[in-house]
Amino acid sequence: MAALTLISAWALSACSALGPAPGASLDGSAWAQATQLPAAADSPAPGWREQRVGKRTPTLYAPTQHAGRPALQADSDGGDSLVRMRLQAAEPPAGRLHFSWFTDGLNHDADLADTAMDDAVVRVILQFGGDRGRFAPRDHRMSELVQLVTGEPLPYATLIYVWDPARPVGTVITHRRTDRIRKLVVQSGTEGLGRWNDFERDVAADYRHAFGETPARLEGIALMTDANNTGRHSKAWYGPLRWTPALP
Repeated sequence: MAALTLISAWALSACSALGPAPGASLDGSAWAQATQLPAAADSPAPGWREQRVGKRTPTLYAPTQHAGRPALQADSDGGDSLVRMRLQAAEPPAGRLHFSWFTDGLNHDADLADTAMDDAVVRVILQFGGDRGRFAPRDHRMSELVQLVTGEPLPYATLIYVWDPARPVGTVITHRRTDRIRKLVVQSGTEGLGRWNDFERDVAADYRHAFGETPARLEGIALMTDANNTGRHSKAWYGPLRWTPALP
């Protein structure tokens, strides 16, 4: 449930489920300065913020340099937390997201389709607005539970880019507790370990592939490395992110 709560609760308001923000040490880093995203100007806490669940062991995030580029290091020793930013993108989000990740090893004890074992060494999480009136009854129940824990309702839709040890690229994994959270495999197997892997994704096309509908506004982005379910140690690095709008 912890990972679902973290992934669901993208909002920026303070509540008991949120940990302290990384602050200027992250927002002022070379990694953050090289990141170019349409941040929401009306956010009460602009920039990157950390999100935790209660007193659970967090993943440690720190800006650094790694293998030739500015990076955000994520070190998880059985931890589960994320960093996120509120966005203000076009509606629908017409453009491409550029991101990269680096890890020396995958967690082969994890299973992204099993809510009890769904740890991931790398995740890039996109959260979208939309009409919650279209929620199925179980989605409304989940939204109420997430709001009780975090102070904010379940986002209309969450799309997560993942690296799966076995499932082929293009696989969509629907969360067992709510189909408003879907994971899209963009890298598979062990090819790419020990080096930077760069991606350029058409967000609207990926959303249509995962959800079968046109996306509304893009409201948030998060990065998450966790190992709480398997109790493993996972370490990864995220390169600077960049958004390029579609040409008119």
